[in-house]
Amino acid sequence: MRVTENAWTRWPSREALGHAGITRSRRLLAWVVRLLVLAMFLWGVFSHKHSGVRGALVAATGVLIAGLVAWAFFRTTYQHRLVPSLALVGGLLSIAVIAQATGFTGPAVVIWCGCGITALERLPLVAAGPVASAALALYAAFNNDVWLTTTATVAGMVLAGYVLRLDAEARGNAHRLLAQERAARAAEAESAALAERARIAREIHDVLAHSLSAQLVHLEAARLLIENGADRERVLERVVAARGMARDGLAETRQALSALRGELTPLEDFLTELVSAADGAEVTVTGERRPLSAEASQAVRRVAQEALTNVRKHAQGAKVRLRLHYGEREVTLDIRDSGGRVGEFTRSGGGYGLLGMRERAELLGGSLDAGPYEEGFLVTLKVPA
Repeated sequence: MRVTENAWTRWPSREALGHAGITRSRRLLAWVVRLLVLAMFLWGVFSHKHSGVRGALVAATGVLIAGLVAWAFFRTTYQHRLVPSLALVGGLLSIAVIAQATGFTGPAVVIWCGCGITALERLPLVAAGPVASAALALYAAFNNDVWLTTTATVAGMVLAGYVLRLDAEARGNAHRLLAQERAARAAEAESAALAERARIAREIHDVLAHSLSAQLVHLEAARLLIENGADRERVLERVVAARGMARDGLAETRQALSALRGELTPLEDFLTELVSAADGAEVTVTGERRPLSAEASQAVRRVAQEALTNVRKHAQGAKVRLRLHYGEREVTLDIRDSGGRVGEFTRSGGGYGLLGMRERAELLGGSLDAGPYEEGFLVTLKVPA
C-alpha cells in the first residue's frame, strides 16, 4: 500500500491517542508496563553510587522533572500540537543525555527507548521519523552490546512503535464507526418518529376534514334559516344532518385510531361496507388476495372514501363502480362514476381532494390519476404491495 503525503503529515486521531475503546484488561496491562518501566527507572537512578543526601535529592528531582515532561508530552500530542510536542520530546532527550553524562546510564537508556517508541506511536510520521531516529541513535551510540544485538533491538523498538500506532488507529477507527452507527440509529429513530407523526397528522386530516366542513355547512345553513324565520322542520333537518355528519366522523375517527394501532378490518370488507352506504355503488375484487401493509391499506381506504365523497358532492345520483385488483407487485383501485348532477355540498370540504390523495400515493411510491372518463369521472390509485 502506497503511503500518501496526507498519511505522512496526519496525526493519529484523538480516539487513538486517548483511552477510547481500551478494554479493562488492556488498561491493566498498560499500567503494569508503566510500573515496570518506572521501577527500572528508579532502580537505575538509586543504584548509582551518588554522594550522600544531596545526590539523592538531585536524582529524585530529575525523575520528577522527567515524569512531568513525559506527562506534558502525552497531553500536547493528544491536542495535536506539534511544536510543543517536539519541544517536550527534545527536553526528554536532553535529560537523558545529562543522565548519561553524569553516570545514570540506566535511566538514559529507558528515556531514549521510550521516546523512540512513543514518537512513532503518537506523532505524525514526518516528525516521528526524525525523533525516533535521534532517540534510537543515542541509544545505539551509548549501548555496550555488540552491534548485531543493538541493531536487532533498535529494529524491534521501531516495529513495536509502529505496531502500537496501527493498533491505536484501528481502535480509534472502531470507536468512530461505533459512534457513527449510534448517530445513524438515533437519526433513523428520529426520522421514524417524524414520519409517524406525519402519518398520524394525515390520518386526522383525512378523517375529520370533510366531516367537520360538512357539519359547518349544515350548521351555518341552520343559523341562516333561524335568522330568516324559517319553519322548525327545515331548521331541524339541517341540525339532524349535522348530527349525522358528526356521528359518521366519530366512527371514522375510531376506525383511524384502530388503524394506527394496527387493528385494521380486511380491506375487502371495508370497501363492501363503504359502498353499501352509498346508493348505486358496487365493488369488485380481482387478483390473488393478500394482506397489505398498514400504509398501503390506509391509502386505498382513504382514496375510496374521498372519491365517494366527491361523487356525492359533484355527481349525485351517479352509478359508482369500485374495482380493487391485486397485481404481482402493486394493488390498483379504480373508482368510476357515470356522471350526475352537482350536489348541495359542492362547496363543503377542506380543499384536500385530489391533491391530498395524490400526496398519499406518492409517499408510498405509488401514483394517482384522476380525470374525466366517458360521461363521468375516473380515479385510479396504484400503490406497491
